[in-house]
Amino acid sequence: MSLHANALVILTKAPQPGQSKTRLVPPLSYAEAADLARALLLDQLQNLAIFGGARLFIAFTPENAAGFFEGFIAQGFTCFAQRGQSLGERMRHAFEHLFASGFENIILIGSDLPALPLRFFHQAYACLEKSAADVVLGPSADGGYYLVGMNRMIATIFDGIDWSGDDVLARTIHKVEDRGLKHELLPEWYDIDTAKDLERLQSERTCFEVSMKNTFALLNGLKQRGRL
Repeated sequence: MSLHANALVILTKAPQPGQSKTRLVPPLSYAEAADLARALLLDQLQNLAIFGGARLFIAFTPENAAGFFEGFIAQGFTCFAQRGQSLGERMRHAFEHLFASGFENIILIGSDLPALPLRFFHQAYACLEKSAADVVLGPSADGGYYLVGMNRMIATIFDGIDWSGDDVLARTIHKVEDRGLKHELLPEWYDIDTAKDLERLQSERTCFEVSMKNTFALLNGLKQRGRL
């Protein structure tokens, strides 16, 4: 795959108490939820930094958090601020920005995921490069998707979606098929949004102890203090 043709962007926001992972309050406090968001972000960025098949980007919010994210430039990431009000508008802007920058195959993920196996990215870019699919989607266990990739701008897949619903993936696939386009599905993954998701992550820790050291160090500390 061509590094210069491929872009991989993580859509994220600065971890702040009261703004990050609030569905985990309780059992966590707002400060602890923000600490978890930060640990998940650090682990995902460290995981992506070893992927050599694409240029790496961070699309961040709020705009005044630029200083926090500039610290990741040394790890190989280029940072730019998100634009738009809804999640769909922010994702669309990230794709438009990168297509306008000359990239041909673009993949976007979120930051609140267990570290993604790098083979998922290899599979996704292979589909996009060979035009086996116009859109690649990574199904999430909650009915949404954790990854979306395109080899040309298809803005309509971000329109008219209730992003809190459990039919986000199904509605997106319908939009793709309604235009006569092809899609490819990656293996299912999950977000860390609820206490149940956190329990699942802890039950699978042997799969992630190498790739999620920050997250499990935090969880170990919370357990020792009787917080989990």
